[in-house]
Amino acid sequence: MSTRIAVVTGASSGIGRATARRLAQDGFEVICAARRTDRIEELAREIGGRAVTCDVTRPEDIARLAEAAGDRVDVLVANAGGALGTDYVAQADFAEWRTMYDTNVIGVAASIQALLPALTRAHGVIVTVGSVAALTAYEGGAGYCGVKAAVRSMMQSLRLELWDQPVRVCEVDPGMVKSDEFSLVRFHGDRERAEQVYAGVRQPLTQEDIADCIAYAATVPEHVNIDQLVVRPRAQAAAHKVFREPTD
Repeated sequence: MSTRIAVVTGASSGIGRATARRLAQDGFEVICAARRTDRIEELAREIGGRAVTCDVTRPEDIARLAEAAGDRVDVLVANAGGALGTDYVAQADFAEWRTMYDTNVIGVAASIQALLPALTRAHGVIVTVGSVAALTAYEGGAGYCGVKAAVRSMMQSLRLELWDQPVRVCEVDPGMVKSDEFSLVRFHGDRERAEQVYAGVRQPLTQEDIADCIAYAATVPEHVNIDQLVVRPRAQAAAHKVFREPTD
């Protein structure tokens, strides 16, 4: 049996890196794709995979990723993305909104489009990393909630469009995950503000928790399609309802 190939975008940190490690443990040869070459090269050496420098907003990078992946891809984890800011609509920085849209939506769509022939040949699986932000809006979340809702709609359309093809279409929507960079990037490097997101929450999800969920969705029997998997920590009933213990 030939080695199964998995492509993970946004593999330089957080959920993407954890997923690359988990899929490698499951026997996949993992192509680690991200902008930060040094990080993905180190990860590829660690897990016996391959590194491809790729900014998903650049068509030439997407084309290079597809060429490196070859004519058969068993799993695509379209993870590249992230949040920028928590501005209200009245004060929104639209440059940040465009960056989020280009990465989270167009970048995901471009990755899928480029690798779809290889996924079809392999009877493969597409897993996008969405967010519970796609399901319920909250103050200061219009930009991020909007792009993740767009991803959700795209995946629903794709599921319908590929109904007669041997490709599974899956969406994993995490709630509060304490990853190494998500909130830090969202708050433009303000570590204190980023840590406040998780203040008093005894056990937020970890990036490894989500990697486990992605691996599950990617490795169930071929006739099983995990259309959507919503994952929250027990302490988070909804985006606006989180149980926090006193921190003093």
